[in-house]
Amino acid sequence: MSFWEILVIAVGLSMDAFAISITLGLSLKKPSIIAIFIPGLYFGFFQALMPFAGFYTGTYFAHNIQFLDHWIACVLLGFIGGKMIKDSFSREEEKPQEAPFQFIKMLVLALATSIDALAVGITFAFFALNIFTAILITGLTTFCISTAGVKVGNIFGTQFKSKAEFSGGAVLVLLGLKILIEHLLFTGE
Repeated sequence: MSFWEILVIAVGLSMDAFAISITLGLSLKKPSIIAIFIPGLYFGFFQALMPFAGFYTGTYFAHNIQFLDHWIACVLLGFIGGKMIKDSFSREEEKPQEAPFQFIKMLVLALATSIDALAVGITFAFFALNIFTAILITGLTTFCISTAGVKVGNIFGTQFKSKAEFSGGAVLVLLGLKILIEHLLFTGE
C-alpha cells in the first residue's frame, strides 16, 4: 500500500472528526492557540490508536465488535448532538459557561469518531505495510484536519452562534444515523 493510498484513507477517516471539530469551534468566542489544537490532539491520537489496535487484534476482535460498532457510534453521536440541539434553544444568558473541551466529552467524541478506524486497522493487517507509518499518517492527517475544523467552526460560529450550534448538533445526529444506516443497509446486520 502506497503513501498516497494511506493518505486517502486517513483523510476519509478524519472527516467525522472534522465535522465534530467544526461544531466544537462554534462554542469558542476567541480561542487560544491551545484550544484550537485540543480537538486535533484527541482525534489524531484516537485515529492513530484504533488502526494500531485493529492491526494487532486481528479479525477475532473485529468479529466481536462489528455487530455493535455502528450502534455505539450512533448512540454516542446522537447523545452529544441532541444535547447541542437542546442547548441551541437556550437563551445565551441562561447558559452556564461550560468548558468546551471537557475530558469525558472529548473522550466520547474521539472514541465515537474512531471506531471505524479499528476496522481499517484490521484491513491493514492484510497488506504489506509498515503499521507505524500508516498510523503516523492517519494521526497527523486527522490532527491537521481537526485543527482546521475548530478554526472554521469558530469563524462561522461567532456570527451565527445558536443556528450554528443547532446545525452542528444536527450534523452529529445525522452522522450517527448515517453510520447506522450504511452499516445496516450494506452489511445486512
